[in-house]
Amino acid sequence: MSKDLAKLEQRLGYQFQNLALLERAVTHRSWAHEHLPDGNEENVRELQNESFEFVGDSVLGLAIAEQLFLKNPTVSEGDLTLMKHHLVSTETLARLAVGLDLGEFMRVGRGEEKTGGRRKQALLADTFEAIIAAIFFDSGYVAARHFVSRVFVDELRQATPRGSIDYKTLLQETLQANKLAAPTYKVIKTEGPPHQRTFFVEAKWDGGAVSGQGNSIKQAEMMAAHEALVELETEPPDEARQIG
Repeated sequence: MSKDLAKLEQRLGYQFQNLALLERAVTHRSWAHEHLPDGNEENVRELQNESFEFVGDSVLGLAIAEQLFLKNPTVSEGDLTLMKHHLVSTETLARLAVGLDLGEFMRVGRGEEKTGGRRKQALLADTFEAIIAAIFFDSGYVAARHFVSRVFVDELRQATPRGSIDYKTLLQETLQANKLAAPTYKVIKTEGPPHQRTFFVEAKWDGGAVSGQGNSIKQAEMMAAHEALVELETEPPDEARQIG
């Protein structure tokens, strides 16, 4: 494994002080269960990367939020939120993970191996987040932020309010592709004074319903559509439309 980790370090452009952190970051729970036959759940948790995913998600969110704000100091909170949601989405993280060949280095169980676990978007995205956590634990936030800024350089350059994914259109296309009716949106409540309203919108489709919030009805609808896509665990089509 040490040779593989050294190769992965080269791909990441980061050398670990504690390689055990990187090893854990690429270890899926299916591999941990197979290699700990005693079934001790506490030992499994200490070996696999789920807790790292949790930390990596937060570190990534902060690093992306910081970069977006510095690049777009006059952009509204709602637009920044939509841009951030797109950048930290499973689809984006999985695409970046593929670019780093993370699937090659993931430790997965036999079952996941047989079902193509190394190519699954969710597993790739989770491993990517776990690696960010590993860097954070190894050297702190500044190192993790530098890694995120470098890997996301193209995505951050292209991230503009008018370049954010149109989640409403994407959700409608996704449902239509599955022969389902278009979603409906309904304002379920508003909060705050007239000059600083927060809108809560429910998106409903055949088989599900989620809600989103924003500083305008349009933003709330867009957030609800995004949450619906997460709920559906869908993969955006290659021709995903853009706002513009």
